[in-house]
Amino acid sequence: MSRVAVVTGGTRGIGYAISVELKMRGCQVAANYGGNDEAAHKFQGETGIPVYKWDVGDYESCAASLKRVESELGPISIVINNAGITRDAMLHRMTPEQWREVIRVDLDSMFNMTQPVINGMRDRNYGRIIHISSVNGQKGQMGQTNYSAAKAGIIGFTKALAQENARKGITVNCIAPGYIDTEMVAAVPEKVLASIVAQIPVGRLGKPEEIAKCVAFLASDDSAFITGSTLTANGGQYTA
Repeated sequence: MSRVAVVTGGTRGIGYAISVELKMRGCQVAANYGGNDEAAHKFQGETGIPVYKWDVGDYESCAASLKRVESELGPISIVINNAGITRDAMLHRMTPEQWREVIRVDLDSMFNMTQPVINGMRDRNYGRIIHISSVNGQKGQMGQTNYSAAKAGIIGFTKALAQENARKGITVNCIAPGYIDTEMVAAVPEKVLASIVAQIPVGRLGKPEEIAKCVAFLASDDSAFITGSTLTANGGQYTA
């Protein structure tokens, strides 16, 4: 039986590419989304991948929805924590709501999505947990104290959880993408985007499919000796 993979934020951008890549490699994929029904239904029509709507920032919502996925598709073997948002502002102008919203969706979701399935993985002595961090969680970024803090926290969460479960056949890894050609990056003002690309040694934005292939490797049996690691995929912009 093919392995069941859950991808949060799995219907758009990097998540779309991850969901499709995992399906191509034989997984049964459940693609989570948070609010854009139109995009989710379009994604399902294009890919044939079932979509599930829930709030990754809410523990009870995650626990109930993951239980539903398992009842419909089978035990979850692979979790890709990809969902994330930005609410950019300089700290002296940032509101408590902007801070809390990003931490809730980008960091709290790591616990909410992983804790409900970890015991099942431990019982089965197998699991692949992959978190999507960011280059800005490694180097920091002006105007993103909330986002940089959340994405840096993901790296620490990855290292600790990997140590807890290494002897149970569960690997926990992290990918820190640089600037990828998605809707989120496309929303950056043109002049700002040009200045960003100028700092990338390969001279271009990354492609969602390139991150998806990194995920597919870490989700495979070929990566069994890799855990607690952060794979940096940023075109040489920052070397960790």
